[in-house]
Amino acid sequence: MAPYRLDVVSLAPQAFAPLLELGVIGRAFAAGRAELHCHNPRDFATDRYRKVDDIPYGGGAGMVLKPEPVFAAMEAIPRSSRSRVLMMSPQGQPLRQSDLQRWATDYDQLVFLCGHYEGFDERIRSLCDEEVSCGDFVLTGGELPAMTVINGVVRLLPGTVGTPASLVEESHSTLLLEHPHYTRPAEFQGLSVPSVLRSGDHAAIEAWRQSQREARTAERRPDLFRRWQSQTETMDADAKSTLQVRIGNGYDIHRLVPGRPLILGGVALDHPAGLGLDGHSDADVLVHAVMDALLGALSLGDIGKYFPPTDPQWKGADSLLLLEQVVALVKERGWQVTNLDAVVIAERPKLKPHIEAMRSNIAARVGLDPDCVGVKATTNEQLGPEGREEGISCQAVALLSRP
Repeated sequence: MAPYRLDVVSLAPQAFAPLLELGVIGRAFAAGRAELHCHNPRDFATDRYRKVDDIPYGGGAGMVLKPEPVFAAMEAIPRSSRSRVLMMSPQGQPLRQSDLQRWATDYDQLVFLCGHYEGFDERIRSLCDEEVSCGDFVLTGGELPAMTVINGVVRLLPGTVGTPASLVEESHSTLLLEHPHYTRPAEFQGLSVPSVLRSGDHAAIEAWRQSQREARTAERRPDLFRRWQSQTETMDADAKSTLQVRIGNGYDIHRLVPGRPLILGGVALDHPAGLGLDGHSDADVLVHAVMDALLGALSLGDIGKYFPPTDPQWKGADSLLLLEQVVALVKERGWQVTNLDAVVIAERPKLKPHIEAMRSNIAARVGLDPDCVGVKATTNEQLGPEGREEGISCQAVALLSRP
């Protein structure tokens, strides 16, 4: 596995040397889990004095870091396709543990821009992906904030910390601060380890730790506690309003006979042998299977219950009109159609050229985007009634949800 690459553009590259010898962070560098590269803009200055700053346009106190050396330094850095450029700036977003976790997981290279003097020439900001602040204060340069980020990211890399579980419940991994920790001896200068931690009751221990997290956060960081409360309330509300769904299956088959139209999904087709589907209505097996799936999702029976073949009013009926009535019944029950999928089983004719028209017809009658209606066609490899061209069948699945 390639090491995580860290590149720093800084006028004080020597400031980063201690990181290479800093406990587990230093060992991570020594083991090749990460590698650090420093780039001094002064090395890229083109004038005889290696000048990297200048007075600001419009006047004002202090000096401003020039764009040319910084741009040149950045162009000299090999870049990964999964790199991120961070500008250390008091104007940036406050650094959070979630940022460190995101950078350690989503990227394999971080490039740091460390300012000095009064600040950057504004055009240098175009080089960065994010501006990061370590707090509402100003330092002489961005080196210390950059080292903070490097420390925080490298410790999250696999293998840096001996016990990965120790990274899970620490302060700021969630909004709550970490619970208190104790070790031997059980008694020290009149102070005792809480008895629950020595009880062996793991459920009680976890409950105690959670209560301590909440109490400690409420006392020390009420701002975090309010955010945690808000997040918890939102999660509870989301759980209560979890999308309710119902799924139904539909199936229909009609005999192929001469002298009848062949209609599938509202599309009139020509069978090579002049055959059509026999039935009381237009015998559109595709639409019938969809209707059965919708009714089945709500345990409302099948289409024969609502459009019996003995009723003359449905003789030769357009099945798409019947589908509209089924959809209306679904809506009356407080549900909406979310997705439909069907497969038509027929040896002939070729249905592929007509699939999009079938999808569009059904989608329009159901009130769905055509992308939410799936229609497929297959043969039965000359097996069964479909294979012998005795009939055409269809299977459908419908997904309903609460509006």
